[in-house]
Amino acid sequence: MRTKFSKIAFTFTATTVAIFASANASAKLDKLGDPEGQVNIVAWPGYIERGETDPNFDWVTKFEETSGCKVQVKTANTSDEMVALMNEGGFDLVTASGDASLRLIAGKRVQEINTDLIPSWKHIDARLESAPWHTVDGAHYGTPYMWGPNVLMYNTEVFKEAPTSWNVVFEEMTLPDGKSNSGRVQAYDGPIHVADAANFLMTHQPELGITSPYELNKDQYAAALDLLRGQRKIVSRYWHDAFIQMDDFTNEGVVASGSWPFQVNILQSKGAPVASTIPDEGATGWADTTMMHTDAENPNCAYMWMEHTLSSNLMSDLSVWFGANPAVLAACTDGRGMQTAEGCTKNGLDDFEKINFWTTPVSKCASQNNECVPYYRWVSDYIGVIGGR
Repeated sequence: MRTKFSKIAFTFTATTVAIFASANASAKLDKLGDPEGQVNIVAWPGYIERGETDPNFDWVTKFEETSGCKVQVKTANTSDEMVALMNEGGFDLVTASGDASLRLIAGKRVQEINTDLIPSWKHIDARLESAPWHTVDGAHYGTPYMWGPNVLMYNTEVFKEAPTSWNVVFEEMTLPDGKSNSGRVQAYDGPIHVADAANFLMTHQPELGITSPYELNKDQYAAALDLLRGQRKIVSRYWHDAFIQMDDFTNEGVVASGSWPFQVNILQSKGAPVASTIPDEGATGWADTTMMHTDAENPNCAYMWMEHTLSSNLMSDLSVWFGANPAVLAACTDGRGMQTAEGCTKNGLDDFEKINFWTTPVSKCASQNNECVPYYRWVSDYIGVIGGR
């Protein structure tokens, strides 16, 4: 198993973020110059396609031809890996989820962007334009990209009807095919999975008083860890590589797991017997932001790419490819790519308020009188859960 948790674990508060944000403000560019010839991006699997996986999905080639900027991509499988790569340097941009973005701001790894240099900024979904995972004291530290839920992917030959609860991956039970789920389910290989457990407990143990799966006092946190320790007994693999998870569903007998719409779409395109659902307890989710490294060596190409993400076929076609929702609502309807209004609705466009979006847990939290368990504890304790402790 490959993790980089120990490299990036640290504690910070909203005040810390604000201080670091102020320090970063001077890095904001005032105007663009000539393109440098390339842009280096850390991205989630499937986020930047040039037609190599499927020739119908390409939002890179035309950008390279018109901008003169060669796109170089480094795939990262977890938010912690993204933070580690940005700490190491050598990258211009990163497609960061909410459980990484504030860490990157606090660590001075990303810079404030000048939205005046991104003409299509005005078309961004108002729900995302100033979202708290990339906006600090009114300063924007990135361009909204895509958002969506963490879905329950399941084998339709085992489940003739969609599971209605996440309990199929948290608790040992007999599945509809008469066999145990032990050894046939997976869990996400990242400490943010603690929030999935907490989200489940919000419904099944309401007496705990959890109001946010990212704001847990010590008792709520202990209950989440207990649930995860029970899950450890039935999990066959903790997944972080989307393609390995797809292989496990195809060849290794895995029948249920938290997943992304990306894996579901690819497996379905290959005829695999899989589907996805959001169970009755709801779901966590991600809202990703393209953020620019403080020491970006190719800032002009980086700004050109951020504009491209908002104005080209990217938002529309990536929404189809990944099963996610675009940061520009018009991409669902204006014909710039393959997506349609019906497709965005299917991807959960109207479920924004139902999703508990990833964010970084901090000790000073409103719902628990500033007595929440901070992220560094999530990191160390989740490693212990995976190790059987």
